[in-house]
Amino acid sequence: MRVLCKDGRMDSAAAPKRSSSSGANADSLAVVFDKVSFAFDDHVVLKDVSFSVPKGSMRILLGASGAGKSIVLKLILGLLRPDAGGILVDGQRIDRMAERDLLRLRTNIGMSFQEIALFDSLTVAENVGYRLYEETDLPIEQVDRRVAEVLGFVGLSEHVDRMPSELSGGQRRRVAIARAMATKPSLLLFDDPTTGLDPVIATSVDDEIVKLRDLEQVTSIMVTHQIRDAFYIAMHEATRVDGRVQILDAAAEHAKFMVLHDGRIFFEGTGAELRASDDSYLKEFLFMTLPPW
Repeated sequence: MRVLCKDGRMDSAAAPKRSSSSGANADSLAVVFDKVSFAFDDHVVLKDVSFSVPKGSMRILLGASGAGKSIVLKLILGLLRPDAGGILVDGQRIDRMAERDLLRLRTNIGMSFQEIALFDSLTVAENVGYRLYEETDLPIEQVDRRVAEVLGFVGLSEHVDRMPSELSGGQRRRVAIARAMATKPSLLLFDDPTTGLDPVIATSVDDEIVKLRDLEQVTSIMVTHQIRDAFYIAMHEATRVDGRVQILDAAAEHAKFMVLHDGRIFFEGTGAELRASDDSYLKEFLFMTLPPW
């Protein structure tokens, strides 16, 4: 666990030893931020932000509205460039990468947008397979099989020919997740995937994210201000029992938490450490949102 002191320095007792982003260790890291800063003119959003995400793991990024959580995802995608520092994705330095190389890199990243961003004029199947149809040379039959596979994974096989307007909010979210995973990316980014959903529907979306993490072993970063959903995802696991997928309470947490505050990674650690923190800001941030629900 690490928590910043009130003057912005790292608490030396809690600060972990920083791992190198070079050599053999770098091969095990999906994302590395190394002292990244970003600002819109005079408005500083990120200040010397550093963290790393090992391959196959999950990070949940919390923070108040406007803290810069979505900016982190846009930096990972190369949609924005940092003012200082370095960003590595799958070992490649993307903050200096040419746009044509970024386009190739993004084929290995799936993104579930906060706004969902489905094409209203396309069916569910056409939305899910859009990148495969338009950006690859795969035979149509192979694309159709992949679309059917991912829709089955998120429990929407019977909705293949429906239009987005015919779906509920939770179903549209699950279509967006299916679209993000259709290309078999090694990294999935979720931008507030349950915002605006009631708790029951939000839980169904949470379950799909848990399944992707545990059954597909996809590296994932989830940005959210829905703290209940964040803890639910960290504290549940997906398993196959007699060929059927079940979502169960986890014996151990399956995600690490980061809290972005005042332009910095203010906290990094487990959910248990986050709940146990005596820091006044973290206690206020989590007030009335912790499990049990």
